[in-house]
Amino acid sequence: MFSGDDASYMARALRLAERGLMTAAPNPRVGCVLVSAGEVVGEGWHERAGQPHAEIHALQQAGAQASGATAYVTLEPCCHQGRTPPCTQALIAAGITRVVAAMEDPNPHVAGKGLNALRAAGIEAAAGLLADAAEQLNAGFVMRMRQGRPRVRCKLAMSVDGRTAMASGESRWITGDAARDDVHRLRGRSDAIMTGIGTVLADDPSLTLRIDGQHEDARQPLRVILDSKLRIPPGAKLLDLPGETLIITGVADAENEARLTRTGVRIAMLPLQHGQLDLAAVLQHLGTLQINEVHLEAGATLCGAMLQAGLVDELVIYMAPHLMGDAARGLFALPGLEQMAQRVKLTITDIRAVGDDWRITANIEK
Repeated sequence: MFSGDDASYMARALRLAERGLMTAAPNPRVGCVLVSAGEVVGEGWHERAGQPHAEIHALQQAGAQASGATAYVTLEPCCHQGRTPPCTQALIAAGITRVVAAMEDPNPHVAGKGLNALRAAGIEAAAGLLADAAEQLNAGFVMRMRQGRPRVRCKLAMSVDGRTAMASGESRWITGDAARDDVHRLRGRSDAIMTGIGTVLADDPSLTLRIDGQHEDARQPLRVILDSKLRIPPGAKLLDLPGETLIITGVADAENEARLTRTGVRIAMLPLQHGQLDLAAVLQHLGTLQINEVHLEAGATLCGAMLQAGLVDELVIYMAPHLMGDAARGLFALPGLEQMAQRVKLTITDIRAVGDDWRITANIEK
């Protein structure tokens, strides 16, 4: 069904889509390439929600040359009116004769309807070319559309002997500058950075994105603090930093809520289970806020609880070349693991050097 040239043009569209990695949310990252008589006549990518989609940028660049062209797009063109008009109508009006999509859109408002609308207009339309790469690029969006919750990436830093902090809590810095810069790239592609109140009380973190010149238009991810008893101190550093902060709690405390909301903090109240927040409900709530990717940076208790609840989808572990000893703190609190059969199984997808450290990326087997 698809030729080598088709794959080459779709690969180009995927590279274009990656340019929206830090800016397109909550929309998916999408790229589009228009080809006529073997020549690229237009290309584009979706930059920001509310702005033109990738297909529209490509059509504008192509102009009259779009007539009779093939459109390679990394996600099925939309067919519904959202903040922008349907892309299917624009493709039809421009005289596109063939559309190749990497994957169907998991959004129930589209879900095959876009391709059917193109076919009804006499346009040859198919999907499935480099679909795995396209889904990986938008794994969080796909999960939110299908499961109602964002995808969770848990980031950790450890020594070779698996320790994250000394017994005293001292942890700065386990890894080197290159690894810490790499973490900011992961933060930049995320819609939210989540931690627990224990980390806030112990470390007073900023949870902000340090932006370099290449991504100066990237937005600050939403800071999400899980604080079941609303214990966050008024002097917490993150309350005064750029970007938004959402505190998810399980208690009503009118005085504290008023104090926090005056500083611009958003507060959401969710039911407690056995005195703790229901972590699945937390993610479902974030899904309603159109959060596609959550970057979890927390202590062993919250990371372990998320892992045991089956809510961590990917681990990114930075391993530094030193030893911290058996009295230092471990990666996860995982009570109840007593037999080899109870091990949490991982599929390692990537291992690479980052400066003097190693980055291990793994999916959780479920």
